[in-house]
Amino acid sequence: MLPQQRQLLEGGRRVQLGSRALDILIALLERAGQVVAKDELIAYVWPDTFVEENNLRVHVTALRKALGDDPASPRFIANVPGRGYCFVAAVRGGPKAPHPPAPVQSRPINNLPALLGNIVGRDDVLNTLAVQVAERRLLTITGPGGIGKSTVALGVARRLASLYRDGVAYLDLAPVNDPRFLGSLLASVLGQPIRSDNPIRDIAVLLHDRHLLVVLDSCEHMIEAASQAAETLLREAPHIHILATSREPLLAEGEWVHRLSSLDFPPSAGPERAKDLLQFSAVQLFVQATASNLGGYELSDSDAPYVAEICRRLDGIALAIELAAARVDSVGIEGLAGSLHDVFRLLTKGRRTALPRHQTLRATLDWSYRLLTPREQLLLCRLAAFVGSFSIDAARKVASGGRISGSDVDGDLANLVAKSLVAADGVDNLRYRLLDTTRTYAREKLVTSGEEDGTARRHAEHFREVFEHAETEWEIRPSLEWMADYGRHLDNLRAALAWTFSPTGEPAIGVALTAAAVPLWFQLSLVDECLDRVQQSLTRIAQDASEDKRRMQLYAALGWPQMRAVSGFPSGAQAWSATLELAEKLGDADYQLRALWALWVDRTNSGEPRAALALTERFAVVAAQFGEPSDLFLADRMRARSLHFLGDQNGALKNIRKMLAGYFAPSNRSHTARFQYDQEITARITLARALWVQGLAEQALRETEENIDQALSLGHVLTLTHALSDGACPTALLLGDVGLADRYTAMLHRYTTEHALDVWHTYADAYRSQILIRTGDLRTGIPMLRSAVDRLRDSGFVLFRAPFLGALAEGLSLNGQHVDAIAVVDNALTLCGASGEGWANAELRRLRGEILLRESAPGAHERAEEQFGQALRIAVDQQALAWELKAATSLARLRLTQDRAREAVDLLAPVRGRLTEGFATSDARAADAILEDAGRAAAR
Repeated sequence: MLPQQRQLLEGGRRVQLGSRALDILIALLERAGQVVAKDELIAYVWPDTFVEENNLRVHVTALRKALGDDPASPRFIANVPGRGYCFVAAVRGGPKAPHPPAPVQSRPINNLPALLGNIVGRDDVLNTLAVQVAERRLLTITGPGGIGKSTVALGVARRLASLYRDGVAYLDLAPVNDPRFLGSLLASVLGQPIRSDNPIRDIAVLLHDRHLLVVLDSCEHMIEAASQAAETLLREAPHIHILATSREPLLAEGEWVHRLSSLDFPPSAGPERAKDLLQFSAVQLFVQATASNLGGYELSDSDAPYVAEICRRLDGIALAIELAAARVDSVGIEGLAGSLHDVFRLLTKGRRTALPRHQTLRATLDWSYRLLTPREQLLLCRLAAFVGSFSIDAARKVASGGRISGSDVDGDLANLVAKSLVAADGVDNLRYRLLDTTRTYAREKLVTSGEEDGTARRHAEHFREVFEHAETEWEIRPSLEWMADYGRHLDNLRAALAWTFSPTGEPAIGVALTAAAVPLWFQLSLVDECLDRVQQSLTRIAQDASEDKRRMQLYAALGWPQMRAVSGFPSGAQAWSATLELAEKLGDADYQLRALWALWVDRTNSGEPRAALALTERFAVVAAQFGEPSDLFLADRMRARSLHFLGDQNGALKNIRKMLAGYFAPSNRSHTARFQYDQEITARITLARALWVQGLAEQALRETEENIDQALSLGHVLTLTHALSDGACPTALLLGDVGLADRYTAMLHRYTTEHALDVWHTYADAYRSQILIRTGDLRTGIPMLRSAVDRLRDSGFVLFRAPFLGALAEGLSLNGQHVDAIAVVDNALTLCGASGEGWANAELRRLRGEILLRESAPGAHERAEEQFGQALRIAVDQQALAWELKAATSLARLRLTQDRAREAVDLLAPVRGRLTEGFATSDARAADAILEDAGRAAAR
């Protein structure tokens, strides 16, 4: 078998096989000894075409007959009933498909766009490139515009898709004007949100174990960025293969370049009979495209000379041939040949045989343009303002005006579709687009016509309206549904903003558009792009009082935790403070509530529950005066969380139960959009935590498990990760259930990795390190926990520093580092005393006592007893039965070692007796064990 030559030889003589049978044989040989499913064979042999399984059986039968194979006792091809076919004979030599690495848990990617028809005249190229892509890790298809590079790349990728375990990732770079956004596009396609200074490098690291084909289509306008990206991916991800298209080589290390030639066309002195001309692929494409446009066409001998001339004059360039075929219904074959001849003579200045391919394509477009009516020409030029697809309504708003009315657009657009200058996709929701080469050509005409700024203004105004509507719907529609409608407008958003902030643009439109587009940038994790435009907009409006509302909206964007600081502008809490000031000045209750909530979150995450409680009361005042009824219940939730961290568990439970009893989520889901999380699920986090502190372990566990189930069913990632990090993981650890804690921590780790949620990912590390310490792996757990605590402190998220520092002190003490452990506990107590974070003070005091006992310094028993006593008094004051039980158990254990068994029983038994549930928890079992030992000792 010679796959590249598509020949099967027997004794040096060629075996006659049809092309489909030959494709089946090649597919089976590539996976010799393996069962190839019937669906895979059909997809390989008939890509992008629906065929019945009978067709496959027919060609397998023909293949067996050519091989002299007996189905009853096969030597070559065996049928595995219900599965597929297998090549069972021995195979030696020849290129093989790349071997995938060991399987990893990842969902295969396949976002290849559909091909709009069969690929004509490229079978040999497709077969050759399919082998080369497998052998060369970076292959670039080069050639002039319109020659078919993208089509061939898609054909090759479809043939190879089944060989890559993690699929094929397709990136169309044509709409991306700024090379900086290449990393964002790749991250979006891979479903891996990345926020860093070097996103390509980080993506490459994530792809280290992935077996994936990446298609980079249309690299020529960002050649350096594409080259650097390819080298980084290949260097860091050893199982990645890259197939690129460009008008020039990437000049990247290890690149293999394949220059795509034009379709073969008849020579000037070649055959002129129809059957002879049909051997040339350019003629085949012309006949196929003409038949498609006319509803049927067969090449006749009378048309043959003209068709040969057309294909020669068009230099075999696929796009030019397709555009030319679209005009046959208007001018006929002979008239078409005459029109092309005239245009070429005009553009080549007499050099008819040495046409640069780019000029050949321009000639074809010039000719197509000349055949349009003046109004169609103008419409085509105005439509060039769109980047990507657009609707008929968008076309009416952007392209109408002057010589074109709204009603004219519908008919003239239909004509442009019929003439193949505009493509139409879809059935119920029809959308239109210009091919890239057509759009480039039409934009040049638009510029020379003097219409560019007027059209760009209408385009920007239209998308300002689109995104202002999107902003309102963001709070009332499911995220996936919202993204399906508005995510596709990203390239038009970029084009509109580029014009509005240009020297001839209108910045006021750009500022409004930027403010309205913030939700889309956040949904797509395009933080840097958002930041650039927000900064640009704020600079434009400066101190203009008439723009206070826009400034308020833009400051709110800078306040989101995803945003990095920008020189000269507030960020984080400062940005929200500026937002609040403007909202109060404007009397905007909605943004007052948003800002107060954000500032409350900031103070809570900073471990300052006193300041957070004060902000809660301000929120409640605004909510009572101007907010929705449900906003008051939101204030109850905020108050409950602050009281919980202050150590007032009764107050926390009172407020949280009031909230859950009366709260109703707004029908438009505005609380989730404005305040990040589902409020009921978030409230139950505080409920579970407070229940545990009060000694109601079983209720706390039930609330936790039900809450995670509800969060999973909601499908809102931020709410789920919040429920895991603040509720499920710490509650499982408090319950002493290491297995449950490990399961929830693994979930948190997975979701925070997939969605690039850095802070919550650090929380996952902190919980994981606590599990390691509890299971005895101190060498790994202690440095991991110390690192997590440091990272959280540096990022300003110190909400759980008390339990984290307590766990670190416990680990250090178990490791014999008692002095360091005491220092860590003392630091935690000092910090909590300054901020008012008192919910875990009793436990910190108890831990200090345990560490003193392990240290065994002189006076350790007395000092430890003092700490245990303080822990008991704090727990009793806070009515924190869980902390009281732990402190009483520690003190009773100490008294037991001092031969004070009766005192141990008298101390611990009443506390244990008040426990009404949770008897199987580790703390209850520990208390029971002490009571049993103390009881036996007291009886002696």
